[in-house]
Amino acid sequence: MTARIYRPSRNAMQSGKGKSKQWILVHEPAQARKIEPLMGYTSSSDMQQQIKLSFSTLEEAEAYAQRNGIEYSVQPAHDATPKRVSYPDNFRADRKTPWTH
Repeated sequence: MTARIYRPSRNAMQSGKGKSKQWILVHEPAQARKIEPLMGYTSSSDMQQQIKLSFSTLEEAEAYAQRNGIEYSVQPAHDATPKRVSYPDNFRADRKTPWTH
């Protein structure tokens, strides 16, 4: 059974960075999900898929996995590159496309 340690990216629908600073440890599925024939729900008897642990730092998550004998892989964090945008740049004389209203 392996686990994946990652830091989630920020929500694209909002400007804030909530829930994107902590590292998450999730277990990879041990078996495929099955479709229930009566209702069509997908189900699995693997209870490890329901566990989602959060840690403040990557080192804490790795220490937890090593302490409990869990094989893990680490996905590097995706940090956004800040874009410098200035409102007066919209009205510069040397714009590529002229300002029209």
